Amino acid sequence: MNLKAKTAIITGGASGLGLATTKKFTEAGIKTIIVGRDESKLQAAAKAFGELCVYKVCDLSQIESIPNLVNEIIAEHGVPDILVNNAGINMKKPFAEVSNDDFQGIIQTNLTSVFVLSREIVKQMTIVGSGSIVNISSMASQYGIPYVIAYTATKSAIEGMTRAMATELSPQGIRVNCVAPGFIATDMSAKALDNDPARKQKVLSRTPMGKLGVPEDIADAVLFLASDAAKYITGVVLPVDGGNSVGF
Repeated sequence: MNLKAKTAIITGGASGLGLATTKKFTEAGIKTIIVGRDESKLQAAAKAFGELCVYKVCDLSQIESIPNLVNEIIAEHGVPDILVNNAGINMKKPFAEVSNDDFQGIIQTNLTSVFVLSREIVKQMTIVGSGSIVNISSMASQYGIPYVIAYTATKSAIEGMTRAMATELSPQGIRVNCVAPGFIATDMSAKALDNDPARKQKVLSRTPMGKLGVPEDIADAVLFLASDAAKYITGVVLPVDGGNSVGF
């Protein structure tokens, strides 16, 4: 895949899908800068994955801090070849009980911060004339799932933004793609499913492969789209879901 000597930024790279992607990237020889809020988790990941993994502490919902974050990373590591917009939060709550602050908080973290970070990175990728951005969406963008209205809104927007970015940026050498995970066994999905057996059974019954995915399934897809193996792929939303989006 010609990944040696490449540099990547992974947001939310110290837990869940991001952690699995960080592991996959460092194993492939990619210098990986992970960004998140929890320094203890970031430190643990950096220690586990060795010298190819470094971290930056940043609350990406504080969007005014993002330009400085990007400047620091570029000063220390150069312009990244790859950006993985993985960080995100969820909230399971009945529609009528979601407050304005609830909704805006998830929009800020899951969508606005992705836009701001991508914009700042693209300014630099444009100068060098190359780059690969992989956004992380969700099956929630493919069909209606109750109790996750704000999360669904952000992930639907991420897919639209992926296509718009790809159309505008690909002529400048910057590919933009998206991975849409199905139901993957993570701490986040456990909170949504383990205390709701009927919901979990519905998920499994409409998944042709009959099981939840594992974080490594997503990491493999992200690595592929980020790499030169996907050099003629841009603007796609790739479901990694065991067939859930086409199941009956």
